[in-house]
Amino acid sequence: MSIVHSDGLGQFQHDNTTPHASRVATKWLQEHCSDFRHFHWPPKSPEMSIIEDIRDALLHDVEKRSPPPLTPMDLLTALQDSWCEYPPGYLRTPVESMPRRFASLLRARGDPARY
Repeated sequence: MSIVHSDGLGQFQHDNTTPHASRVATKWLQEHCSDFRHFHWPPKSPEMSIIEDIRDALLHDVEKRSPPPLTPMDLLTALQDSWCEYPPGYLRTPVESMPRRFASLLRARGDPARY
């Protein structure tokens, strides 16, 4: 975190899925909590993570490729090529959707939400 956000403004976030909320991960976060800010996601709320949407879009694009990637290097190249095909403002839409996602989650009181 100190390398990526040397200004101290970075935030660590995860979706509290079972592996991310394990005793080992929880202990590590507690031991390092003074090193960065930790954004507390509601438990198991993947709908709050724009990473899921971006990953799904990339995987969908890669699955459409012919021939499909056969090696890890082919997969990396296919992912990079797909990423480069997105328009420059591609991330703006999911980022701008966050207030709506938060409002839906608050209305659902942390349960799965439609947005």
